Amino acid sequence: MKIKVLVVDDNAVQVSLIKKYFNESDEVEVTLCALDGSDAIKYIEANEKFDIMLLDLVMPVVDGIGVLKYIKKNNIDTEVIVMSSFADDEIIKKVSEYGVKYYALKPFDLENLKEEIVSIVTSNRNKEELIEIEDKDIQIRVTNLLHELGIPSHIKGYQYIRSAILMVYNNPGFIGGITKELYPDLSVKFNTSTQRVERAIRHAIEVSWLRGDIDLMEEIFGHSVDIDRAKPTNSEFIVTIADKLRLDMINVKS
Repeated sequence: MKIKVLVVDDNAVQVSLIKKYFNESDEVEVTLCALDGSDAIKYIEANEKFDIMLLDLVMPVVDGIGVLKYIKKNNIDTEVIVMSSFADDEIIKKVSEYGVKYYALKPFDLENLKEEIVSIVTSNRNKEELIEIEDKDIQIRVTNLLHELGIPSHIKGYQYIRSAILMVYNNPGFIGGITKELYPDLSVKFNTSTQRVERAIRHAIEVSWLRGDIDLMEEIFGHSVDIDRAKPTNSEFIVTIADKLRLDMINVKS
């Protein structure tokens, strides 16, 4: 699949040369062009799809720095290569603060520029594939662990707990807001009330304590399990399993 490029430069001749050169390659194609920073922002706001932006710094109306500020302010995830005729250390330092991947000094060699584009985008795609593989692995681990703990998949609490664990695993910020943040998010996701989410999770934990492997429970929850099989709270159950999965993944990577 060809890499899609947005070129932003007020020099129409430069844009035309880049487009012609890239579109003759098997790896890269220019799919969007803008002669001003404001047009580039319009493309972003319209959710136009591209893999990387080639951004000139000096342009009328909205310059390159203006586009970079917009991207940062709105937390937009996009790769940027800056193009400029100025080899100024202060400018290079300034644009680097916006996460720019490469500073291409004009006049540049188009083949070298293409190689940089391919390197940056390919690296990102590989990272995304690894993240996707890890996400699937975590989902499988959560599913297997809940089954081993005796929670049947047909009860409502199973889906709520499974989603809650994955949410806490991916965003530890939920740990301090299980009731005020996590439950409301789950209620929206499953089109129900926060009270029903809480009750269903509590019921699933009770089922687990009746059916689950006591040795596994002791391994995971430690002193939360005593001779009377005292049950952890909903929050303890969710957070403890999320922490276990996080530690397991660290051990796997190391």
